[in-house]
Amino acid sequence: MQKTITYFDKPGKANTDECLSIVLKAIDEYTYKHVVVASTNGDTGVLFAERLKDMNINLVVVTHSFGFKEPNTIELTDEARKRIVSAGGRIYTGTMITHSLETAMAKQFSGVYPTLLVAQTLRLFGEGIKVCCEMTMMATDAGLIPESEEIVTVAGTGYGADAVAVLRAAASKRFFDLKVLEILAKPRG
Repeated sequence: MQKTITYFDKPGKANTDECLSIVLKAIDEYTYKHVVVASTNGDTGVLFAERLKDMNINLVVVTHSFGFKEPNTIELTDEARKRIVSAGGRIYTGTMITHSLETAMAKQFSGVYPTLLVAQTLRLFGEGIKVCCEMTMMATDAGLIPESEEIVTVAGTGYGADAVAVLRAAASKRFFDLKVLEILAKPRG
């Protein structure tokens, strides 16, 4: 089997449209039924939701949790939430598996903690690929993605999208069953 991987010269939002094209091609060629997209303020989630509308795709948009940036706030805008849902997308907002408690402990007590090691190891493949793995488990834990299914995932570095991967979904409790089957796009640097 031969596949094409797109490498971007620079990470970031400028690659979002190309990532959407890569996802559409993957859906067309391999009939994937589940797409998970990271979206902080909702722009990327809206783009994918409106483009995948009426394609019989289970789209899950994963956001930062409440309080991620500052107490009692969420970065996802109300307008984006409405547009994603009206286009048929579902939204997951919850604790990031490799972030919250252990980040707080590391700041308070200094030290190395297992999920922070996992996050740093996954970052060897790029921030977006780390997020693809993390949010796949989050969406699976929430029952929004079926376990063991091959899914298309989209994430990025900062805002927008610059990474696309095909994963075999697993719940966080079965982390070692999660498989990165293909990397379709990522920043080279």
